[in-house]
Amino acid sequence: MVTLAESMVGDHPARPCLVASNNPDADGLPRAQAMGIETAAIDHRAYPDRAAFEAALHARLLASAPDIIALAGFMRILTGDFTAKWAGRILNIHPSLLPKYKGLHTHARAIEAGDAQAGCSVHEVTAELDDGPILGQARVPILPGDTEADLAARVLVQEHRLYPAVLRRFAADNRARLDLPPVVEVD
Repeated sequence: MVTLAESMVGDHPARPCLVASNNPDADGLPRAQAMGIETAAIDHRAYPDRAAFEAALHARLLASAPDIIALAGFMRILTGDFTAKWAGRILNIHPSLLPKYKGLHTHARAIEAGDAQAGCSVHEVTAELDDGPILGQARVPILPGDTEADLAARVLVQEHRLYPAVLRRFAADNRARLDLPPVVEVD
């Protein structure tokens, strides 16, 4: 979230209007406030069901009138009812080379499968988990002896390169796929 917000300056076609979280203790909320960005905590646990939570989230988003919703660390699955209301306007980043390894534990799964590469994908959010159109990817090698934490750290560096670049293009109405060149590891 911070990387995205910091990228939206100068000639960037977008500006952050709200940072919202379903976790009132999320680290991003005070960080956004320190950057002068409006924040909202909509604690999903305060609602009787997913529909009520999503109705509150939708109402709060409408109040800020975003053109684009860029999910970053939002760990709740959004229903088809919610995603339909914001269709074509929600982005997410996922720590795998989609369509591989949807869901959780992506780095461990890539290592266990013996993959030579891992990476991240920015995609449009649809009703299906990690299944919307892919707008960009960045790759990193899986090195001998890599742990899940080692791989996650290298992928995170690429997430911070890829997501701002895709968001900039998306905000300029460019949905062409952007694949960053592979990272070459140097000792």
